[in-house]
Amino acid sequence: MTKPVRKLSISVPPDVAERLEQEPNASAYVTQAVRDRMRLDALDAELAHTGIEISEQGVAEARARRAAVEAEWPAERRQSVRDRVRQHLLDEADSTRQQPAA
Repeated sequence: MTKPVRKLSISVPPDVAERLEQEPNASAYVTQAVRDRMRLDALDAELAHTGIEISEQGVAEARARRAAVEAEWPAERRQSVRDRVRQHLLDEADSTRQQPAA
């Protein structure tokens, strides 16, 4: 049995509306995006609970470290990682589209 759903009316900027209009199931797309954000928020809360605070400075430093490591990688390795991540995201999106929107 599926859980009941609620219909909402939201307002979004034009660029977001254009992107949603390209989706065959905008409700599933938005649902997945919100659930992804909920998971990030839960992770941030768990990290904060353990004494680890996420700051803009910390994120900037981590990005800089990542960029330095990536600069050392050969182009083929970077492309291979990008391809694997892209495929994973596509596979996940396909499985989400096959599930009814919540």
